[in-house]
Amino acid sequence: MEKIVICGKKPLYGTIDIAGMKNAALPILFATVLVGGKFYIENLPDVSDINLTLDILKRLGATCVHNGDATEIDTTEIDPYAELPLDVVKKMRASYYLVGAQLGRYGKAHVGYPGGCDFGTRPIDQHLKCFRTLGADADVNGGYIEAYAKEGLYGNHIFFDVVSVGATVNAILAATRAEGSTIIENAAREPHIVALASFLNMCGAHITGAGTDTIKIRGEKDLHGCSYDIIPDMIEAGTYMVAAAAAGGRVMIRNIIPKHMESVTAKLVEMGVTVNIGDDYAEIVRDPAQPLSRIMVKAVPYPGFPTDMQPQICALTCQAEGTSYVSEGVWDNRFRYVEELMRMGAHILVEGKTAIVEGGAPMKGTQVSAVDLRGGAAVIIAALAAEGITVIDNIVLIERGYDDIVGKLSAVGADIRKVSFPD
Repeated sequence: MEKIVICGKKPLYGTIDIAGMKNAALPILFATVLVGGKFYIENLPDVSDINLTLDILKRLGATCVHNGDATEIDTTEIDPYAELPLDVVKKMRASYYLVGAQLGRYGKAHVGYPGGCDFGTRPIDQHLKCFRTLGADADVNGGYIEAYAKEGLYGNHIFFDVVSVGATVNAILAATRAEGSTIIENAAREPHIVALASFLNMCGAHITGAGTDTIKIRGEKDLHGCSYDIIPDMIEAGTYMVAAAAAGGRVMIRNIIPKHMESVTAKLVEMGVTVNIGDDYAEIVRDPAQPLSRIMVKAVPYPGFPTDMQPQICALTCQAEGTSYVSEGVWDNRFRYVEELMRMGAHILVEGKTAIVEGGAPMKGTQVSAVDLRGGAAVIIAALAAEGITVIDNIVLIERGYDDIVGKLSAVGADIRKVSFPD
């Protein structure tokens, strides 16, 4: 069993380069199934979710070849009837994008119910709603999502009851090759929605409005492959920004899109951290002895503070003076990581969807676990600022979304390493 071992209280100095955004790359990789053709995808992050997706594409009959910093993918000839084992698709949430992709290209889909991090109920009712609105019969049967459009998909007006990134992606995928025009209202506005639309437009699609709450799609049957560069990962960037603030020092975070980081930057500045922003970088400066100010933050859909940064900022508030309030406005239960922070000495009370953090309590290293991807990042951040040695297990969850997090933090001075322990 591999674990991450961290000796805290080491200020960080240096530069960290951000990889491509996992959450942008995943829908784009599944969109290659929708389009069918040859693709040249650059800046794919080396994380387990991406590697699993490439494995799924290969199981469908696609060819995936790494060529330097790019990956060549050919989905021209794939098998729409290929059966994917349930234990494969259950390893991540994004596998349900294959439903929209197959339905859009072949008029039918049969995909195992997805898995991913466990932080509350994650229904797919909005996904099924969009498929049905576009003319398909769609339901969950025997652990599989099944969708079938006997007479083909046709454009329609989709209004989501709640903002959902996953359902917005699936609606775009299914509608891109549907007959006629589709309007999606109350759509998610995240940068990875914009990236998917940009990719599909380069393949010959007609999509406008991505990045707003209303997306318009004119169906197009004749699509083709393209070359595409995955945008930088805003959550990876935010995680290292918070880590640098927690440990103290001076760290340059390069290859970012500053616009995507505004909500995180604003909260760090509010806490008293110096953040210098350039065209494609953010420099984080903090004296480790400098006190941090308490904050109130609520995770909401983009462009608000991201839910995928909520655990990390909560870990940082453990160092702040006074009482901070960290609320979750997207998922039902995303505070399982709090128990791990409390093992390290944090004083946190969870009431409903809000964590009340009494900052300033001494944090000490101990044995903790990564309960999910971003919760794992939270305990790493806490460990960087804590006294003594922290040992983190279940790190396979962290590696789902962070490209060489141990190497990147070690390169800027963190005392961090990956160690193999007997099972």
